[in-house]
Amino acid sequence: MSTQTFEFQVEARQLLQLMIHSVYSNKDVFLRELVSNASDALDKLRLAALRDDTLDADVSDLHIEIEIDKDARTLTVRDNGIGMSYDEVGQLIGTIAHSGTATLLKELREAEDGAGAEGLIGQFGVGFYSGFMVADEVTLVTRRAGESQGTRWTSRGEGTYTLEKVDDAPQGTAVTLHLKPADPENQLHDYASEWKIREIVKRYSDFITWPIRLVSRAATAEGDDSAREPATLNSMKALWARSRDEVSDDEYHELYKHIGHDWRDPLETIRLQAEGTFEYQALLFLPSHAPHDLFTQGFQRGVQLYVKRVFIMDDCEALLPPYLRFVKGVVDAADLSLNVSREILQQDRHIRMMQRRLTKKVLSTVKDMMAGAPDRYATFWREFGAVVKEGLVTDPENRDAILAVSSFATTHSDDEPTTLKSYVERMKGGQEDIYYITGESRQSIENSPHMEAFRDRGIEVLLLTDPVDEVWVDAVGEYEGKALRSVTKGEIDLGARGDEKGDDEREKQTEEYADLLGWMKEQLDEDIKEVRLSSRLTVSAACIVSDAQDLTPALENMYRAMGQEVPRTKRILEINPDHRLVKGLNQAYKEGEDRTVLAETTELLHGLAVLAEGGQPKEPARFVKLVADRLERTL
Repeated sequence: MSTQTFEFQVEARQLLQLMIHSVYSNKDVFLRELVSNASDALDKLRLAALRDDTLDADVSDLHIEIEIDKDARTLTVRDNGIGMSYDEVGQLIGTIAHSGTATLLKELREAEDGAGAEGLIGQFGVGFYSGFMVADEVTLVTRRAGESQGTRWTSRGEGTYTLEKVDDAPQGTAVTLHLKPADPENQLHDYASEWKIREIVKRYSDFITWPIRLVSRAATAEGDDSAREPATLNSMKALWARSRDEVSDDEYHELYKHIGHDWRDPLETIRLQAEGTFEYQALLFLPSHAPHDLFTQGFQRGVQLYVKRVFIMDDCEALLPPYLRFVKGVVDAADLSLNVSREILQQDRHIRMMQRRLTKKVLSTVKDMMAGAPDRYATFWREFGAVVKEGLVTDPENRDAILAVSSFATTHSDDEPTTLKSYVERMKGGQEDIYYITGESRQSIENSPHMEAFRDRGIEVLLLTDPVDEVWVDAVGEYEGKALRSVTKGEIDLGARGDEKGDDEREKQTEEYADLLGWMKEQLDEDIKEVRLSSRLTVSAACIVSDAQDLTPALENMYRAMGQEVPRTKRILEINPDHRLVKGLNQAYKEGEDRTVLAETTELLHGLAVLAEGGQPKEPARFVKLVADRLERTL
């Protein structure tokens, strides 16, 4: 087949330009990326060979080879792993099929410093392109295991690449970088130097479980080139199998960066060794920031599974529950089958035991951070709190442990979140419930009419703004015997203060407004099921509330977005009998004023209450016209 020329995807072309014209101070990351890709290819071949006895592939000496040709100024990273087919090369190398590409490009351009920019290179799975930071031309030759024909890919990073099929490609993938001219004034970036390659591999890839061999090629006096005997550069010691004293924090961090595709240090490292009837070792990491696709359906969750140091599975979902999907790491079991499948793992008793213990270990680590490292805990909760709270709904077994490490925004403080335990300790005398309000933002719910009486009496309210908050408060229900109660649902009785009206006056007021309430209910019958006087309003004229057992509008919308049919729930209109507008409406009704005008006023009152809670009137255009007409009459 003849050579074909293709154009890069627009995003890939933009990324290439960033790499080619890179001014990053640390260009060493390109080799870390290429070695990491090679290691993944070897893992995949080992697993494929275990699962398919008929696979025509050589797995007798799986390794990574780095070859330097100082005279030709080329650097080749070669593996004999799974390799790629012709179509896969076009799909994986010619384009960036990743939902976060635009985010990556934006963050690369906006990075305030070189270190911040280079830290993004591997995060989006596009590390191959980093080779263009140090090379004028990149050639990739690959053959997929089990296939007879290989593929050559070549590009100078100038907008196009070529593809051709080749017959003599060995199994695996070889990436050859035609290095840029050496800088005589900066030998630290001479990637044709053997010492430089040794330094990078030792720093970033010493933990790789496959041998990384260095071959240095140089011209002899007779003009022939020769290669030295390959030298293995990495120790290949599994960090999780070594004692804590033998491993530095830097080594742990590099392992995390390798398996987590994240080039920032983890927030916390968790070690666990289980002995007895079922033995396993675990090395887990809590990231320091949430990935951009954490809440997308295709997010790859789970940790790597090994059996007796043999890689079995990436992203093993069965080892941790979905609400801990951000945790990265390695679990190495001693007694599992090497040919285990994802389906078998879901049913395996030992795996379920491991999941329970790993989950408890992660939650206890977060609790320790909460007590001993509040700054790191604050970072963790800011990045992952919304995910962890999913467990309050899905994991009743660990609900108490999750509540113990949860914190929430509160009216008690503008910036310091609170735990439920602290909230209960601050509760006022006679207060029986834990009050909360949900909404899209702190600002919007703090200004809600529903908050007026609570603010007036100095009663603390939890401010819950994550979508999951709408669900877990109903699932949990109570904490230490104190009911979790929404300030927007049911009737609220906060107890009388010294200046409050007494029961007799309240009863008199109810009687005074009885006729108006009944008439308003008739006017709004399609939208509400009751109109009543409010004890939660002190400033606003009206608000919309739900019955204690009703779904909130936000929760109804959430269920509908998931494709579930939810019947429309009529809600309750509460009016403030001390507000001038409500007093005037009642007086006008008693004096027999034009019912059409009063009906419009009632409609406006209801619409304003809907708007105040972030909703939308049923007929926005009609509502706007009514408001405009009323304003016109005041001029």
